[in-house]
Order: sequence, then C-alpha cells, then structure tokens
Amino acid sequence: MLTAPTRVPLTVDTGTGLLSGVRQVLSPNFDARPAGATPEVLIVHGISLPPGEFGGPWIDRLFTGTLPADGHPFFRDLATARLSAHALIRRDGLIVQYVPLGERAWHAGVSEYRGRSGCNDFSIGVELEGTDSTPYTDAQYQQLASLTLALLEAYASMSTDRIVGHADVAPDRKSDPWATFDWPRYRALLQVKRDASGVA
Repeated sequence: MLTAPTRVPLTVDTGTGLLSGVRQVLSPNFDARPAGATPEVLIVHGISLPPGEFGGPWIDRLFTGTLPADGHPFFRDLATARLSAHALIRRDGLIVQYVPLGERAWHAGVSEYRGRSGCNDFSIGVELEGTDSTPYTDAQYQQLASLTLALLEAYASMSTDRIVGHADVAPDRKSDPWATFDWPRYRALLQVKRDASGVA
C-alpha cells in the first residue's frame, strides 16, 4: 500500500484561493463564479488517464489544455475538451492544484444539487486518481480528509453534510468516484481529524 510522505498541515489562502504546500499547475480552464457565489459543496471525482493507468503527465495535460490527440487513442475526443478541477490527489497522496478555490473550475458539467443546477458555480471539485475497479490508497484518504478540513476552516459556507460524489450531482452521466470509494472510511477519518484539530 502506498503511503504519503510527511506533509505540513494544509491551509487555504482565502485571498488567492491557493493551497499551501501543494504542487501548483494552474489551468487556463476556469472563470469567475457568479456574483455573490461562494464554495458550498465539495464534489469528489475519480479519474485515470488513460483509463486504468496512473502516474503519468496526462491529467496535468488535460486540465491545462495541452493533451495531445495522438498521444493515446482515448485522447482523440478529449484533446479539445476544456476541463479542469480545483485539485487532484494522486495515488501517493500528492496534491496538485489547478484552479484557485475562489474561482469556478469546469469539473461537474451538467449537474444539479438539491434542486440547484450548474454545480460548478458553488462547488469545489477534487479528483482522486483511481478507477472503478481499483481501491483508493490510504494516502489518498488521508490527504482528502486533510484537504476537506482545510476547506471547512477556510469557508464558513461549506459543511460536512454537503460533500458528494460526481455521480450524486450528474447521475445520468457519471458514476465516479465509483463503488471503490469508501465513504464511511473517509467520513470517519475526517471526523478524527476534526476532533484532533478542534474545528467545529
């Protein structure tokens, strides 16, 4: 099982929307949230590129608009797509940030949450490197819980009862983060970290 190297606690600079101590690969694929909109929902995604392969440069290339159409047969249709997420958590727990948290990343697509459409307007999208048949790693759960805690501390508009999967907001189109994502494990770990930190 992969384990993440020791890292300093994650924090959010709410002025810039940037996370401390993570790799920054800033994407051009974002825009401003609607006036008055703040992050309210955390949407957890799953991704591998090409499908079933981990650790390559292709997720960075996808989210920065530089994916080569001839790099793999699967890339042919994706190469012209304009997509992004706020962050990715790799298999080893490395976090990569693509879009400042205060901005609108293009991750949820056609989506709805509790009767509100256009989830990109009011959500933060985090991708986990994985598949529908590969369990996520301990390092990923640890880092996702730490990242979630940092988001809860930074944005009063967010809460633990507004954390969902991509499939929850786009059930007709998406199934990630799939059954391989252990929601009870993640929520228990998040609670342990919240109790240890004293975050309400």
